[in-house]
Amino acid sequence: MSHTNDPDVIRRLLTTPGLWAVVGLSQNPKRTAYGIAKYVKDLGMEIVAVHPKAESVHGAPGHASLADVKVPIDVVDIFVRSELAGDVVDQAIAVGAEAVWLQLGVIDEAAAQRAREAGLDVVMDTCPAMEAPRLGLV
Repeated sequence: MSHTNDPDVIRRLLTTPGLWAVVGLSQNPKRTAYGIAKYVKDLGMEIVAVHPKAESVHGAPGHASLADVKVPIDVVDIFVRSELAGDVVDQAIAVGAEAVWLQLGVIDEAAAQRAREAGLDVVMDTCPAMEAPRLGLV
């Protein structure tokens, strides 16, 4: 099984305002999640940080888990190692998220299949900062 990202899904996710729950986002500016969350916010998305420390980042509230986010989540943006991504995808399904975006290098085909079967859009092994320019969105 091999995942292929749908450019129409990517375009819709990056252009339709919504709430992105960024899993793995902390106040550490050296982490990729920090810069990409800011990028997504600058595209017009609302973000929330999901990290065990529950820190506020870029003025967005922090939550210890996806279950702690008490508003509907449009996209769960996953910045964890591939071996941890499946659990996050399962949590995204459980909270009723509309989509999961597994960041560049984060690959879990079985989790992507579970998400698709649950009706979620899936983007995997790429980054909004790569896709937005490629699609002419910025």
